[in-house]
Amino acid sequence: MQFLFRDHLLDTDRRELSREMVPVAVEPQVFDLVVHLMENRDRVVSKDELIDKIWHGRSVSESTLTSRINAARKAVGDSGASQAVIRTIARKGFRFVGDVETKSGAAATSLEHAAKAPQVTLALPERPAIAVLPFTNMSEDREQDYFSDGISEDVITALSKLRWFFVVARNSSFVYKGRAVHIHEIARELGVRYVVEGSVRRSGDRVRISAQLNDAVTGSHLWAERYDRELADIFAVQDEITEAIVAAIEPQLYAAESFRAQQKPPGNLDAWDLVMRALSHYWRITREDNAVAQALLGKATAIDPAYGKALGLLATSHIFGAHMGWADLAATLPVAERAAHAAVEADREDAWAHCGLGYSYLFRRRFDDALAEFELALELNPNFAMAHAFHGVTLCYAGRWQDGDAAARRALRLSPRDPLAAIYCGVAAYAQFIGHNYDGAVQMARESMRQRGDFVGAHRVLTAATGMLGDPALAASALEGLRRAQPGVSLVWIMRELPMLREEDRAHYLEGFRRAGLS
Repeated sequence: MQFLFRDHLLDTDRRELSREMVPVAVEPQVFDLVVHLMENRDRVVSKDELIDKIWHGRSVSESTLTSRINAARKAVGDSGASQAVIRTIARKGFRFVGDVETKSGAAATSLEHAAKAPQVTLALPERPAIAVLPFTNMSEDREQDYFSDGISEDVITALSKLRWFFVVARNSSFVYKGRAVHIHEIARELGVRYVVEGSVRRSGDRVRISAQLNDAVTGSHLWAERYDRELADIFAVQDEITEAIVAAIEPQLYAAESFRAQQKPPGNLDAWDLVMRALSHYWRITREDNAVAQALLGKATAIDPAYGKALGLLATSHIFGAHMGWADLAATLPVAERAAHAAVEADREDAWAHCGLGYSYLFRRRFDDALAEFELALELNPNFAMAHAFHGVTLCYAGRWQDGDAAARRALRLSPRDPLAAIYCGVAAYAQFIGHNYDGAVQMARESMRQRGDFVGAHRVLTAATGMLGDPALAASALEGLRRAQPGVSLVWIMRELPMLREEDRAHYLEGFRRAGLS
């Protein structure tokens, strides 16, 4: 069903909202709220009904409901002052009062085709928008178009799961198939900032796929990669390439948005800009940067108290600080849990929210709950490299080091140039230590420290592994580095703070530190 009101078009089937053909970025929960009000515009919708329909009866604070109503008004071009579209009825609830025209069947199809036609000079939406152009078939066989089209369609579908970005629908971007149109023109016509393009060349049983991410506004190339594969199973190759492209693109988009936010004057920053700035600090995995990230996320949640993405990252950063020994776990854990639960309440479909809750559960020693949250995060976004890595460390702490190692290496395979790749290497190093492969643990810990020299987790594994290897000079050097990275580290701290399920794993880890000289 499609609803037309004022200069907006809301498509419930595609879950898209646009204004004058420009995509409007809207949270899924806010989208559902607008739809429910619109579908029941003939009457007043009570607060209790909204809580039942949108939050499924869960306890919701007045501030959360108010925040979502304000966000809904903003999405449809309304405000609390004018209330020209969504009106508050005192002591009763809310009503959608805008004039609405509905389209379905043939009429909707006709409208949909009109919407697909490229428009000239569309303004950029409030949130980052991205278009994936049909990958060019460079093979001589035109019948191979299905393979290149399939790659493009799968990338569009996978990117749509990120939910932090507006992704132009397949039928809009495929208008440009076979046409020689400059990327700047495409970006203007589709109203996007970022454009993904690529090519596919198949020869016999091999295929070469090239892809690149472009900032169409600045004209810069943000990322490019080439993949060579044998076509033993064409669909398996298609899936593998898709996940590799999407996992590589995601952190590049965040980095680009962070850089863009850095150029804005402080007074012009909205919640999204603050989260992007926070990410750029969180990635550096130092004590000082983690504190800056938390301050920025606090400002973001002050602007929007029900901002699921900001709350999820805030919970993660708090637990990470305690995990690294920068903060007191007993004081930090309740703060992180509140943020994580609020994140999930705000948006149950956000993978970052479930990642934050899973990390909090880990340090409550609720291993089954933690694993379930990480698994849900990965169902929502299978290409979420950070969630794979945190799932991996949880598996390791639960005694399943082989599975933990596989999860960490999957994160590295998905996103080898990720700003958080040092953490992924550190998880793999810890898994190798639990498996008594001390040389492998040292190798992965050093690779982690090569990328982020101050990463406490890598220093800890390196110290314990060199202690078990029995090289006094090497162990002493590793311990000296650990003490610089975590001055208050001790055997008591490790025994008390790190959530290891199996006593034998804890005793093994402590023995490595003892042999290295830690007391």
